[in-house]
Amino acid sequence: MARRGTPGRGKGKGADRAAAKGAAPQGRQGSGRGGRAEREAVSRPVGGGGVAELVPDRERPHGWTLLIDDAPQSHVDLDDPTHLAFAYQRRLGHIIDLAAPPLQPLHVLHLGGGAFTLARYTAATRPRSTQQIVELDAPLVQFVRDHLPLDPQARVRVRAADAREGLGRFPDGWADLVIADVFGGARTPAHLTSAEFLGEVRRVLKPGGRYAANLADGPPLAHLRGQVATAAAVFPELALAADPVVWRGRRFGNAVLLASALPLPVAEFTRRVAGDPHPGRVEHGRALTDFTGGAAVVTDAAAKPSPAPPPSVFENP
Repeated sequence: MARRGTPGRGKGKGADRAAAKGAAPQGRQGSGRGGRAEREAVSRPVGGGGVAELVPDRERPHGWTLLIDDAPQSHVDLDDPTHLAFAYQRRLGHIIDLAAPPLQPLHVLHLGGGAFTLARYTAATRPRSTQQIVELDAPLVQFVRDHLPLDPQARVRVRAADAREGLGRFPDGWADLVIADVFGGARTPAHLTSAEFLGEVRRVLKPGGRYAANLADGPPLAHLRGQVATAAAVFPELALAADPVVWRGRRFGNAVLLASALPLPVAEFTRRVAGDPHPGRVEHGRALTDFTGGAAVVTDAAAKPSPAPPPSVFENP
């Protein structure tokens, strides 16, 4: 459910939260200095005993950051759905851009909903795309719908279901792109980390389709190495994007995995990631194989959730 990411500027999740708290939806409004209306944050209990909060973006009149239990999840600008504030979301945006020629509609399956940021982005950049969102937390879905409604013209359907269960209901070869961004209690659930899960993803993808996943890990990157090794057992073509400090094992953070049965646009993906406001590095081929260091393929029998982020990840700098 929950998303983890860093903004294009700033120093990580703490910076996300600091920025978010200063500025959130079509909720209550008050009168600020000089009579200017100021938006106020709105919150609601959601699944698992958590609390979701939408906080206004001080720099964007219709921008909002979604937090769950004080952890920043995603950002939405209702005026400009092509604006992707978090670094990991921009990298996933690059993958959407490179999935087909510009404006060509796609069939996209989103595992994990959040604030529907990437579905909004796809609808804006690729009109007439058909999209499905599978999100377990039904109260969160309703909260987002109430305050950040989807464009009624967008062909986006939201299903309240477990990500793997929902994936299993899709026919073979349905998707051009499957995007996994699923967290529960700040951790990716174990059943979404295995080779069996990725086998289902590949079944649902078209022959040339692509899989993208938001992963999170910290030193010594054992989870990330295992996820790359597992993906390599299912998909012959891989690339992984992350911040340099994450690659060096110096900080807990995000990595975006891209996988396919066919060759990937690695050079263009690398160029775009390097040109982001918060630049990242992409590895593929032999370098990515070496990165795994012989990590074992994860199976359902041995799967574990991703590691919990340290408390400092969400503290203000």
